[in-house]
Amino acid sequence: MRITLVSDAWSPQVNGVVRTLSTVLDLATARGHRVQTITPDRFFSVPMPSYPEIRLALTTRRKIAATIAGFDPDAVHIATEGPLGWLARGWCLAHGVPFTTSFHTRFPDYIAARTGLSPSLFWRVLTRFHRPAQHILVATPRLAAELGEHGLHRTRPWTRGADLALFRPDREAHPAFADLPRPIALHVGRVAVEKNIAAFLAADWPGSKVVVGDGPALDELQRSYPEAHFLGALHGEALASTYAGADVLAFPSRTDTFGLVIIEALASGTPVAGYPVPGPLDIMGADGCGTEAGPRARIGGVDDDLAVALRQALSARRADCAAYGALFSWERSCDQFLAALAEVEQPLIDLAA
Repeated sequence: MRITLVSDAWSPQVNGVVRTLSTVLDLATARGHRVQTITPDRFFSVPMPSYPEIRLALTTRRKIAATIAGFDPDAVHIATEGPLGWLARGWCLAHGVPFTTSFHTRFPDYIAARTGLSPSLFWRVLTRFHRPAQHILVATPRLAAELGEHGLHRTRPWTRGADLALFRPDREAHPAFADLPRPIALHVGRVAVEKNIAAFLAADWPGSKVVVGDGPALDELQRSYPEAHFLGALHGEALASTYAGADVLAFPSRTDTFGLVIIEALASGTPVAGYPVPGPLDIMGADGCGTEAGPRARIGGVDDDLAVALRQALSARRADCAAYGALFSWERSCDQFLAALAEVEQPLIDLAA
């Protein structure tokens, strides 16, 4: 299958959306599929206000049309609701080309957190964007139900995976952990207001708190919580060593659609604490014992009081966490992605018209 992927989120950004897209496309390519990416690196772009890591591509529908037509794809997948996504959507609709989309980010909640405006204003825009899609790929049943409340019913499951060769429980702890008082609670992710990191740093905790990541809220959090340890952005084995060396991962976000870091931590043998919201509930369940079929064992803590959730998570066995994390395979994720696209696969006629 020849696949055109359109995404406003792409390397060198470091986030769950980019990791998901790049990993699944690499697997699809290894299986013999041909993939075209229409991403900001192909065009002149400017930084997104308040989120400069995201580059907003400045181009035209004519250029997008020529790019897609030159590849002659069997399937078009539009992954994001940015400038490239809207241009590709408009061209597909104008030419009767079926396409799929995916819902990665709760932008209405993100924008509301930054502006104080009602999320309902932005949900209308997202609903309009996704409504014409043949399938809307979502990470969890809970997210599918939420989109259904906004009139978006053509959802398909698209789970996430962890790199089990990288994130594993037998790694040595990061050197920065050597002299820190135990237990160590870790946060991994973009350091921004929508991640709710302040709730983690303010929670009652008897040991050390470590934050891995970079972002616009970093300076303010460092000033407000000088007792916490900020390691900056880490990747690869350095990142994996923080997961493996921590006693618990704190996931205080209330706006994420899944939480890729949750399963990376679990695969590393580290239990996870979070609020009873989408993401933690979908992966760990309300009782912190998981949602996947199989033996029931505590893998984390879920509570309206994050300090309580952290203490619950500490009682989990690392072996149980690692076994549960291993259930989340990128191969399974790739299977779901390709199946959704294949269902609407058909020859595209008069692409250059």
